[in-house]
Amino acid sequence: MSDRTLVVGATGTTGSRVVRQLIEQGHPAVPASREPGPSAGTRAVRFDWYDADTHAAALRGVGRVYLVPPVGDPAPTAVMRPFLAQARAAGVRRAVLLSSSAVPAGGPAAGRVHELLADGLFEEWAVLRPSWFMQNFTGRHVHAESLRADGVVASATGDGRVGFVDAEDIAAVAVRALTDAVAPDTDLVLTGPEALSYDQVVALVGEATGRPATHRKLTYEQMRDRLTADGIPAEFAAMLAGMDQAIAEGAEDRVTSTVERMTGRPALSFRAHVEAAMRQETGRSPR
Repeated sequence: MSDRTLVVGATGTTGSRVVRQLIEQGHPAVPASREPGPSAGTRAVRFDWYDADTHAAALRGVGRVYLVPPVGDPAPTAVMRPFLAQARAAGVRRAVLLSSSAVPAGGPAAGRVHELLADGLFEEWAVLRPSWFMQNFTGRHVHAESLRADGVVASATGDGRVGFVDAEDIAAVAVRALTDAVAPDTDLVLTGPEALSYDQVVALVGEATGRPATHRKLTYEQMRDRLTADGIPAEFAAMLAGMDQAIAEGAEDRVTSTVERMTGRPALSFRAHVEAAMRQETGRSPR
């Protein structure tokens, strides 16, 4: 099997980190995205889930793939299934899929692709099912932008708790799943070390920034309509609002040891993440 790894979504939150960590650890990577930029020490290729003409070139000479489903597509199997069959025919033996802790095998969206991998489409596989990203509050996500602009995060999560996980930890597990001698051949639920409510998370962000921050609690319907008004397709907006509602009902109130088991080090805490993010953003220590 070729030791080259195709990283789909290489400019995204996890994909960019997977590429960097692969290269840092001496593993050849092929970053793939719709608008590939320069990548130190490796060749980047253009890849678009909806443009089959970009698929064959991206797969040339690779033995492993890291898969990020097309963002915002509530039924990605239609475009992913033919690509996966092409990848297998091209000699890819190991596939690692980014899914979600909220989506089981056979569930909506990436859950259908998860089912394909679990049914033996590839000889070696793993499905990463991370909880919600810590970067949602510090990166370019709508929550982070809203915090910066107005000091407010709106959600339908109520008092539900989430084991928020750092994208660096997700990428570290992905690299192990891609490169270890023995593939996991299972799904891996990834969380941080503690489950926090949105009230607690917003308070930690406020402490780090020194600016007032508030969690505005919405109903499912209010959240769905807010997302739709922001331009998110109605079906996908309903699914996202439903995930918030599931959090409110306790679906994400759990902590796993997967990050430490796979990487040999503890998962990063939210406090440590937001303090590091503030240092990077402002060049000074949090307040």
